[in-house]
Amino acid sequence: MFDLQKKLSGSAEAAIAKKFGISTTIHFGFSLEEGRGDLTTSAALSLAKQVKQPPQDVAKVIADAVQSVEGVEEASIAGPGFVNVMLASASLSEALQIAESFCVPATKRKDPPVILDYSHPNIAKPLGVHHVLSTILGQSINNIYKHLGYSTVSINHIGDWGTQFGKLAVAFDRWGTKPIEKYSLDELLTLYVRFHDEAEKDASLEDEGRKSFQQLEKGDKKLRKFWSEVVRITMQSMDGLYARLHVSFDYTQGESFYEDKMAPIIEEGKRKGVFKEGKEGALIVEFPEETKMPPAIVLKGDGSTIYMTRDLATARYRIDTWHPGAILYVVDVAQQMYFKQLFGILAQLKWDLPVLEHTLYGRMSFSDRKMSTRKGNILKLDEVLDEAVSRAESLIQERGDKIQTDDPKGLAEMMGVGALVYGILSQNRKMDMVFDWKKMLSFEGNSAPYLQYTHARAQSVLRKGEAKDPKLTTVTSLSTAERRLTKLLLLFGQTLEEARKDHLPHKLTNYLYEVCQAFNTFYNSDEILTAPTKSRAFRLGMTSLTARILKTGAEILTLRVPDRM
Repeated sequence: MFDLQKKLSGSAEAAIAKKFGISTTIHFGFSLEEGRGDLTTSAALSLAKQVKQPPQDVAKVIADAVQSVEGVEEASIAGPGFVNVMLASASLSEALQIAESFCVPATKRKDPPVILDYSHPNIAKPLGVHHVLSTILGQSINNIYKHLGYSTVSINHIGDWGTQFGKLAVAFDRWGTKPIEKYSLDELLTLYVRFHDEAEKDASLEDEGRKSFQQLEKGDKKLRKFWSEVVRITMQSMDGLYARLHVSFDYTQGESFYEDKMAPIIEEGKRKGVFKEGKEGALIVEFPEETKMPPAIVLKGDGSTIYMTRDLATARYRIDTWHPGAILYVVDVAQQMYFKQLFGILAQLKWDLPVLEHTLYGRMSFSDRKMSTRKGNILKLDEVLDEAVSRAESLIQERGDKIQTDDPKGLAEMMGVGALVYGILSQNRKMDMVFDWKKMLSFEGNSAPYLQYTHARAQSVLRKGEAKDPKLTTVTSLSTAERRLTKLLLLFGQTLEEARKDHLPHKLTNYLYEVCQAFNTFYNSDEILTAPTKSRAFRLGMTSLTARILKTGAEILTLRVPDRM
């Protein structure tokens, strides 16, 4: 909110208090619709019921109050009681300084940190394309929080413990052909797939796998060495992919990290009567009937731990270590019941809990199924990224001289990886997603290349205008295109806050798309470099601010934008 919005709210609220004797909050939001002014409020519609007066009469009180505020050109009433405010061009253009301040990270806040748990791949398996959803959503939400000054702790909670390691160890003993350190991640996956194929013929293999994991939990030195090497091979492979995606973590902590932290939780749960004995000696937790949740197992009858055991220990460790204000688990929609049970158990343990949220997302499918390459039922993320870059390279070649770049390979990487990332983040995370290559690599649609192209166009204008760092200036007249772009740029901070509060990165992508559209309309309708001196200075300053907002927003979303394209 900039100063003029505050003044309008203050004047309107004072007038309502004087006229009707009530205290209320009146917000004036930006309007992007033609004929609705620059700022608008619908407060009169709800206030009318409270004061038992016609909405238009209440609207007139508000309009009369704000009409006298300096910087207001006209206040009018529309429809059943909307108050629309047209601002003086000087006031609107001067306010762009506010938008500029959101292009740099905010001052550090003193709130407790927010923990974000995302990506969490399984060891001994390549990153599948489905992992990119949690990875990119988690990183972008983390980036939004940090940009707005919040402290965060980002954690990659990797699946490096469990029966699957017993199965892999059995497979290696039976069919391994070389030392474990010589294996690639793909070769480990082949071993794992073979175990399951053979287990369909010989059910005893499943028992062997379980027993092997039990020995691993008990500290068998040979199995521990095997496990450690498998973790190393996997993480070495994944680090390169995370780098391509501009993803990083404060901590990578596998389930094994909590190996010595589970026993105290088990004892506490039994002591408090939360954990009870179920079938075959397993420890379970039951929930109130009204929750309609089935009992949850926290420890197997043979004493083996499971995901729930480890997640309870994980929550205890995080609360004790970082004293967070919230913990966000960025995990797909299929795990809704699991997290309801986890949070329900934590509530029964009566710990002092932060806000716990399952930041869920839907499933992703590809409209072009033919491009899929499957190995061991995994559509590998590196293959999808390579496919995206290959398609971007073809697009660059097709457009020939229309694309200007000194580094076609670097641009293709930027466009291709960006297309995948933007294609995910531009959709509401709560919905199932369909990824369409043609749409995502389009220069015209809501896509990464369109955002990247618009940033490059703005930079081209600045180079031609020999304006390395043009300053924002004030003008007394704004064209229709200038006015719309100005209002959109002023919405940057508000958009970031809405995306953070709701954990919905698509609100930011949709905003950046609108900025791109508004800038390109402005670029095509208004002269910039040949404009009169004052208009030229203002338009160069606004072009520079547009480029900064596009770049800042893109990098928050893990994207990169070129200066030439």
